Parts: sequence; structure tokens; C-alpha cells
Amino acid sequence: MTDDQELPEDAITSEEINSTILPGHSGEKPLADPKKRNAFTELMSSPQKPKIKPTPKAISHRPIPTLPPNAPFTGRNGLGGYMASPAKFPAVIYHNEDFVAIYDGFPKSSVHVLLLPLNPEKTLLHPFEAFEDPKFLALVKAEVKKLRILVASELRRLYGKHSASEQARIEAMETDPPPEVLPPGRDWEKQVLTGIHSGPSMNHLHIHVLSVDRYSSCLKHKKHYNSFATPFLIDIEEFPLDPEDVRRHPGRQGYLKSDLVCWKCRRNFKANFAGLKQHLAQEFEEWKRE
Repeated sequence: MTDDQELPEDAITSEEINSTILPGHSGEKPLADPKKRNAFTELMSSPQKPKIKPTPKAISHRPIPTLPPNAPFTGRNGLGGYMASPAKFPAVIYHNEDFVAIYDGFPKSSVHVLLLPLNPEKTLLHPFEAFEDPKFLALVKAEVKKLRILVASELRRLYGKHSASEQARIEAMETDPPPEVLPPGRDWEKQVLTGIHSGPSMNHLHIHVLSVDRYSSCLKHKKHYNSFATPFLIDIEEFPLDPEDVRRHPGRQGYLKSDLVCWKCRRNFKANFAGLKQHLAQEFEEWKRE
């Protein structure tokens, strides 16, 4: 079995592993047209081009191979291309000397992005190992907070007009002149998940930042859903993990094979994925209106 073949512990399929589709160009529409200057890309864009050095071999639950300097960025190494040459890809939201933020190529929520750390000593480590470094972990947490705020702003842009909690704020903004202090409106940051998969399927270290809805045409399998609705997804704020934390052994815990439980109402659909998908569409509409 090659490194690019789907494994039982993978949260994604072989199609996703080997896809050459640029992030943000499959499934749902991306946050905004990456080619246009907009509030999401303008806030955090940077002309700097990070340099990637050869990385040392790392040990993880799924062994990550050592990459030669000119290794192709394909299959499980696909994220490396965005890190090596972020300016080449319209799917890159922003980049600086420490991070690249991109649209997830197969989003599992209506808004789903990835944060890619550029530290050459960490990028091919399993998150459990990389986040043992307190300075590196603090840097990652700070950047995740920035990206979380941007995603929350995008949720407000996309769904604010539908939300009952936003109406007072919208009405105040439309008054002439508007009040000096606007009503707070809905706390969209609470509608954002951030974390890593306990069993990453891609080789390069990445952190997921996504809306809570799990509503996407790319959500096609039980393991897709459970990878973002069970302890398989570990909040970045919970690191560093205790050495005895059971989430260090995702296969043993069987997270991806567990019952399908709605993230919002906690209804158990057992193994009925089609039923869950239909239910998630209904929950999505209700969630937008809250």
C-alpha cells in the first residue's frame, strides 16, 4: 500500500488525498472570490514569501515520510505546495513569515479554512508532538484566534441578514447617523470550531477553522462527519494534551465508526448517514435564523 492510498484510520477518501483541485474550488462556494480584494483577504494579506527548508523525519500514528528537497507536492504532501509558493495560488487567503491560511479544498462546513504553520522543524510532525513546544503552541494559538475572527466576520457577512440576533444591529447601522455604539449582535465567534484531527490524513501540520454547521456537499461519508463531530477533532485550546489523554489513540477509541449524532440537537441517527444529511440541511436553516 502506497502512502497516498486511503487507510482505515483516514478521515478523508483517496479522491481527496490525491485530488489536484485547488482549495475553495469544489463543493460549496468559497468565502469570497480569492482573486478579488475583499475584507477577508485584505485584512491579513502579506507580500512576504516564506522559505521552506528540508524538514527532519517525524514520528506519528501514521508514519510521515521524510521528503527530499524537490519532492512533488502531490497526494498526502499536497498542502506543501501552498506553503512553498503561497503567492501562486488564488486559494491562499493570506500568508506571512510564520503561516499560510487557505480554503479547504473539500470543506466539511459552509465555511472551512486551514492554517498551515511554516516552521520547518514542526511542519512534518504529528500535532501531538509539534504542540509539545510551548513557544510554538502559543504562536499557533495566537494565529488561530486571528483566523477565527476572520471566519466569524465572514459568517456575519454571509448569514447576518438571516439571523434574528443581528436585526437590531443591522437596523442601527442603517440609521442616519448611526449610533456611536452598535448593538453587539450575534456572537459569531461562538459559531466557529478550531482544532486538529487526532489522526491527520495529510502529511503537513494543519489546523482546521470552520463553522459549526457541518453543512456542505463535500460531507459525503460517515467518517467525514464524525471527524468533526467527535473527539477525533481536538480543540487547539486543549493543548498541550495530558500524556494519558485517550484522544491520543483515535483508532482504539473508534471515533470515526461511532454513531452519527447531530451536533445541534444530539439526535442519534445510528448509521443512517442519508437521514443525518437531510437533518443537517434543516438544522442549517434554523441555525442561520437564530
